[in-house]
Amino acid sequence: MNETIRKFGYPATLVAEHDHWVVLLRPAQPTLGSLVLAAKSDVTAFGDLPTQAHAELKVVTSAIETALRGFVDYAKLNYLMLMMVDPHVHFHVIPRYEGSREWQGKQFPDAGWPKVPDLSAAVALSEDDIADLVRQLQAA
Repeated sequence: MNETIRKFGYPATLVAEHDHWVVLLRPAQPTLGSLVLAAKSDVTAFGDLPTQAHAELKVVTSAIETALRGFVDYAKLNYLMLMMVDPHVHFHVIPRYEGSREWQGKQFPDAGWPKVPDLSAAVALSEDDIADLVRQLQAA
């Protein structure tokens, strides 16, 4: 796994693994269920990924959308490819909703709704919370 994947807590944050992609729980949650969809490749430009990685996005994004719809009941889903600090190809997958969601007694407001997500307003999760949320998302 590349350094970007490891930076987002792999393997503890691993929700799903595919041939070309991993789906990771984002340890800092700007909204409940926020993920990182990261290419396993070492490339740093989206267009440099192999054709098979692009094709597999259909399967991976469909699975993400189905799981998050059931888990968090989002209104919109934002895929943000920022790659400013972490150079390898990855998306921040941010479920968007009006108001707040609650999980295990914690509130997860969508501070940016209905505009750009506010990534700085993220809820930091403990290691135990990460493990619990990963398990619940895997089940979804």
